[in-house]
Amino acid sequence: MHKHHTFAGIISGLTAASIWGGMYVVSKVVLEVIPPFSLLTLRLIMGAVTLGIVIYFRKNKSAVTKEFFWQSFLVGFVGYGISLGFQFVGTKLSTASNGSLVTSATPAFVLLFAPFLLGEKSTPRRIIALVISTLGVLAVIDPRNAELSPSLFWGNMSLLAAALTWALYSVLVRKVSKSMDLLTSSTIMLLGGLPSSIAFSIWEINTQGIGEITAGIIGGLLFLGIISTAIAMFLWNYAFAELPAAVASLTFFAQPIVGSLLGWFFLAETITPLFLAGGMLIGVGILVATRE
Repeated sequence: MHKHHTFAGIISGLTAASIWGGMYVVSKVVLEVIPPFSLLTLRLIMGAVTLGIVIYFRKNKSAVTKEFFWQSFLVGFVGYGISLGFQFVGTKLSTASNGSLVTSATPAFVLLFAPFLLGEKSTPRRIIALVISTLGVLAVIDPRNAELSPSLFWGNMSLLAAALTWALYSVLVRKVSKSMDLLTSSTIMLLGGLPSSIAFSIWEINTQGIGEITAGIIGGLLFLGIISTAIAMFLWNYAFAELPAAVASLTFFAQPIVGSLLGWFFLAETITPLFLAGGMLIGVGILVATRE
């Protein structure tokens, strides 16, 4: 792997995952006013418009063929239409700690898809890196907080489906990016999530309505639409375009770390020695994976 590309890819993946780790606090506030699929629709539109503006002002524009459009659109449908949909349902029907635990399986699922869809072999080093990082995540999120009661079964199943389909989306991004301009492709992918999110949001607004939109909510929407959708989604796609899928997927583990740190900073949640050890293990795992 080329040193410069590896470093840029790792930083991009870590930045994206960190933004998503911090998104939880903002989402929680905004979701009290705007229901989940309506929020997702706004995020996807704002994200696509933001990237579209960048493309408009860019000097070298790439032509979009029909095949290019539909490939990107379908990949986006898997990631933003299906995966995020499952995540919303799962988060609603299960618990936050279960959500952290189940979605941390994503990198393992990436290892599952990469050999079939990309022809990338799972080397012993990559498997060891995944094991080390996963142990770190387990220390950070502490599975003892997980609940496995039968009443949460469908919520947990939805979270598992979200992790599986997000891994599939991430691997497909790498496949598509080999022959396409990443910025254009990322913009079309965001549009791919709209058909299902619009359909669900119409139902939501009819059944639940929307709360009062204040200046704070608008600020939250701008953060979620521009930073955690346009910028973070593009950076995540960039990481998968630059790095072998198994390596890029490990940067996902920054998400629970940042989420816990923000919980400690803003919500006075405690940081345990186990958390610190877990964070170090995740770092070691990423280092092991990139030294190939």
